[in-house]
Amino acid sequence: MKRHLGLQTLREILLPLGRMAVFVLGAGAVFSALMCVFAFLFKGSEVDRFLHDTQGIGIVTYTLVNLPQVLIDGVTLGFVYAAIALGYTMVYGVLEFINFAHSEIFAIGAFAGVEFLIAMDKLGVLAAVGPMGAYLYLILALLVSMVAAGGVAVLVERTAYRPLRDAPRLVPLISAIGVSFALQDIIRLVESLATGEFYRVMPTFGNFDDRLPLFSIPTGQDVTMVDIQIKSIVVIGAAVVMLVGLNYIVNVTKIGKAIRSVAQDRNMAALMGIGVNVIISFTFLLGGALGGAAGLLYALKFTRIDPFVGFMPGIKAFTAAVLGGIGNLTGALLGGIVLGMLESFAGAYLGTFTMGAFGAEYKDIIAFMVLIIFIIFRPSGLLGEQVSQKA
Repeated sequence: MKRHLGLQTLREILLPLGRMAVFVLGAGAVFSALMCVFAFLFKGSEVDRFLHDTQGIGIVTYTLVNLPQVLIDGVTLGFVYAAIALGYTMVYGVLEFINFAHSEIFAIGAFAGVEFLIAMDKLGVLAAVGPMGAYLYLILALLVSMVAAGGVAVLVERTAYRPLRDAPRLVPLISAIGVSFALQDIIRLVESLATGEFYRVMPTFGNFDDRLPLFSIPTGQDVTMVDIQIKSIVVIGAAVVMLVGLNYIVNVTKIGKAIRSVAQDRNMAALMGIGVNVIISFTFLLGGALGGAAGLLYALKFTRIDPFVGFMPGIKAFTAAVLGGIGNLTGALLGGIVLGMLESFAGAYLGTFTMGAFGAEYKDIIAFMVLIIFIIFRPSGLLGEQVSQKA
């Protein structure tokens, strides 16, 4: 029995890691191939001549040289989107309900963690810590973010969603939108009373802003160095740990089995002695904690946050969940990685291929256009989850 549990545990740890590797390598290969095809199509064009005149390299060389850095940025962003998207997916899998307030849960986690680090910085603690101490305080900030965001998510479920659980589908959806706006204004109120500011900046500490050189690429007489920021490694590593941990909880533990039972049939689960309300609250707690941790990771990566910081990442994470297959945990992971790659490639190459006619600011349009296409031709997503319709 113990051996069986040990093998199952090992399987549920290695399987998501294998999926992540396949998704990252697959998405990276597909987008890289597309960019190379575009580069060869543009060879000899005005864009090619312009790059020769300004940078001394052709469009093909330019594309190949920038590919590694674009892939690294895409993977980092993709894992952040995947961590947020899992919150949408878990709630939808259990209740078939889109929690549009999840964006603000993300923002609350970001503010809680950043405020904790700012408080430590004002006390002079962060300036005195070494590299290992910096990671310790980042882990503590992550825990603060997860507790704050998870607690608010449970409170929202208990007060705004549970009384409307048997109402028509449109009613809890409207409630979720109302909660979203209410939480935005609550964040603004708290921050204005506590700090007098509507935005906060992640304090600089440790070696998170340092860059690790990976390899160099010769480009004629010059050499291009490909590197990665340490905080990007931290973001990817933390997201991987959270995704593996969530997969383990859902697929191995007893409470995970209860979550899957409630998702399949709430009435039958209640007859079998499962506390449906407790399990739904735990699902919100788990999804909110993941969203809160993702909020702090986002703040670590992009440094500046405001009360509306959750809106665009939340919408994109919802896009990733739909792209992968809403209700499917593996699909949320795949959708996040694909969307992150798509944004990274569009932001890096769109301006070059169009000679500035369409810059990086249009990457959001590209992402949502892809979503519309998928909704039209494959509404179930890349790894669509078939979810029964509840009365």
